[in-house]
Amino acid sequence: MSTKAHEYSAPQPSSAANGRVASVTRPHPGAMRGFRGFLGRYFYFSMSLLMAVLGVWAFSHTVDVRLLHAKPPRPLLLWFHSAVFSAWIAVFVAQSSLVRLHKVRVHRTLGWFGAALALLMVVSGFVVSIIMIRFETTVLRQNVASFLSILWCDLIIFGACMALAIYFRKRPEYHRRLVFLANCQLMQAVFVRFHYLGHHALYFPALDVLIVLGMLRDLIVDGRVNKIYAYGFPAIIVLQSLSTYLQRGNPSWWQAATQMILR
Repeated sequence: MSTKAHEYSAPQPSSAANGRVASVTRPHPGAMRGFRGFLGRYFYFSMSLLMAVLGVWAFSHTVDVRLLHAKPPRPLLLWFHSAVFSAWIAVFVAQSSLVRLHKVRVHRTLGWFGAALALLMVVSGFVVSIIMIRFETTVLRQNVASFLSILWCDLIIFGACMALAIYFRKRPEYHRRLVFLANCQLMQAVFVRFHYLGHHALYFPALDVLIVLGMLRDLIVDGRVNKIYAYGFPAIIVLQSLSTYLQRGNPSWWQAATQMILR
């Protein structure tokens, strides 16, 4: 008897039972295709909105007492850096929106403004980090000099990712992921303002969750993780770990380095 005959001669469960088993053991193919399609089209746009909402929520709890009505008043350069940071978030959301609307020409034009803004972010970030750490150690009498490693880690990762994003601007599969990684690292400044995350130094793990979501998106949509994540995420973890060690361990050589920098 043929194999096909054997297949049909075996007893089969009822069609109702088959339907129940199928619904329990695997999702409906149409639902999976819809979810995969949503992630493929809207993941980065959705994440840009999420980051913007988290940023607004976090800074709304600190901007009044730490900037607008701070006593003593904060250095004026902090106001400038805050404005640049806010503008960057707005550009990030706008660029993600333009991609979804297929306004590629406008996206590329605004991209050069974004590149200049990113450079300004890095330069002002290094300057402001030194000024603010010096302000907090000398005026507020807080021993936070070692935290400079965290701030510089953010700037180095953000700057490197954005430089590579500009280099790969004609390869969207690399470009969009590098911009995403750059913005994920900026979320340290957001998550540190969440009391529990900031108090327990969990800002890096929190932002790494966002990166993992990007990797999961690739697995679901493309069936594999893009090499930008495969190479970039381990490098980011190494830099985060080093900066955390310097901030928490504060070895003598780092103390000497920060004292020299803050003079």
